[in-house]
Amino acid sequence: MKKIILVFDGNHFSEGAFSMATFLNEFEPILATGVFLQPIDYRDIIGYSGMGIATPITVSPYQTDESLIMKNMRYFETKCQHAGLEYRSHRDTDLFALQELQTETRFADLMILSSELFYDNVGKEQPNDYLRKTLRQAECPVLLVPEKYELPSKVMLAYDGKPDAVFAIKQFTYLFPQLFYWETKLICLEEENEPLPHQELIEELAAKHFSNLTLESVTDETATTFASWVAEQKEYMLVTGAYGRSELSNLFKKSFLADVIGQHKIPVFVAHK
Repeated sequence: MKKIILVFDGNHFSEGAFSMATFLNEFEPILATGVFLQPIDYRDIIGYSGMGIATPITVSPYQTDESLIMKNMRYFETKCQHAGLEYRSHRDTDLFALQELQTETRFADLMILSSELFYDNVGKEQPNDYLRKTLRQAECPVLLVPEKYELPSKVMLAYDGKPDAVFAIKQFTYLFPQLFYWETKLICLEEENEPLPHQELIEELAAKHFSNLTLESVTDETATTFASWVAEQKEYMLVTGAYGRSELSNLFKKSFLADVIGQHKIPVFVAHK
């Protein structure tokens, strides 16, 4: 059994995240933990001087509808009962919402959140600042899901030669060994006129975890059109190692993954060291 946290910020409830949790529960029973956060991280409301003294800055607090948050918590619990999920509910009321969420991820196997609704009061164009911060700070893999999507039946592994890409692929295989037989495509993302580091090794690793594996190479010159193509492969789940804590290493010079997330078409599995 795995512990999977589903994140609901402010007044939002993500049906997309819940659908993915019930889907994963079909492969192996999970503990679904609903995490309900403040509608804003108050680091953005309070500035700190060099002397460590808090001073307000000109950002208006986002109003919290307490009754709606409680309604969403009850709705989550009812849906879990109807779906036969073992569940917990956590109301994180600390002023620093993202710090609380980082702590939650430390004690989870996987986090699922909406790639559309996550703090859209901060920025509706995703990935917004809060989503980027959360992906960098997460201490477990993250599964980003749109609100409307087809449940995946195939896997697409993105490899750009960086260690985080390998780490993400390994984390995915460790979490979901049941997907060994799924049709899987290993996409090698190459820079023009530069050989991809350790391509033979990643092919060897992937072949041992996926029995139905095919290979494809793409150059960064086709980054924009390739991102659009990926987003339209609705039967796939994309696996990528971008958004590391030490380096914001988005594939294809920080454009590829953001483009795929922003189109809200397919689930995206993200992990980093």
